[in-house]
This record gives sequence, C-alpha cells and structure tokens, in this order.
Amino acid sequence: MIADVTRCFQCAKCSSGCPVAARSDLKPHEVVRLIQFDQRAEALASRFIWECTSCQTCTTRCPQKVDIAALNDELRIESRAAGRVPVFNQAFLSSVRSRGRVYELGLMVAYKLRTGRLMEDADKAPVMLSKGKLPLVGPRVGGGAERKAMFRRASQGGGK
Repeated sequence: MIADVTRCFQCAKCSSGCPVAARSDLKPHEVVRLIQFDQRAEALASRFIWECTSCQTCTTRCPQKVDIAALNDELRIESRAAGRVPVFNQAFLSSVRSRGRVYELGLMVAYKLRTGRLMEDADKAPVMLSKGKLPLVGPRVGGGAERKAMFRRASQGGGK
C-alpha cells in the first residue's frame, strides 16, 4: 500500500478542506479509518472514491503526511479490477477515449441508456439545448493515436 494509514490520527483536516466531502457518502478521513480497521470492502463500495477530484487537498493538509489521494487511486484501481466501475465513470471515459474530450449530450445519452432512467431529466433538455449547453454535434480533439496509447498504458498500470 502506498499510503501509510497507520500514521493518521483522525484530525479530519483532510476532510475539512475537501471540496467533495460535503456531498459524498464518506469523507477522506472516514475512508482512511475504514482501511485502518480492515474494512476495505466498505471503502471500495463508497461513492467517494469515484467522486474524488484528485485535487490533493487532503494530502496537502494532512499533518502526518498520509497520502490520501494515492490511497484513493489504489482503491479505484482495485475497484476497477473487480469490475465495479460506476456507470457514469464508464460513460465519461468512453467519451474521452473516443473523442478526446467529453461530449455532454452523448455522455448523458450513454448514461441514461445504461441505467435505464431515460426520462428522469428529460424536462431539462429543451432549456439546455436552447441555451447552447448541449450542442447536437460534439467536439473532437486530434491526437487519436496518442490518446489510444495513453489509455492502453493506463490500463496496463501506467508504465511507458
């Protein structure tokens, strides 16, 4: 394990600076506590590991220098290896992999089709379309070969 969670004494400075903590199911210090008490399955089931923005605020604020961001990365890798990637994350990465950036309308269609919640936000679509928030034709970015190689390296553990 990259992060030495035994050094954490639960001061919660990591959580007090976390931009995601207020809206997620767990806070950074709670994830660390789960790992400390060998409750890895609960940590892996958390939405927090996927909602984390990897901003490094938790790691920067930690007086014990516990690399919580690296711990979260490890948990994502473990979750992905177990085939437990949230539908939204799959759709998001698929959009980036194919286009080089997110195509919002395509992302939402893919997400809605995969979850079966097709009409859940349909009332918002006309307003968003009229304001240009959901362009019908999505952007494409060059560098497809480099992007393909990057995703291949990432799937193999990040090596060159």
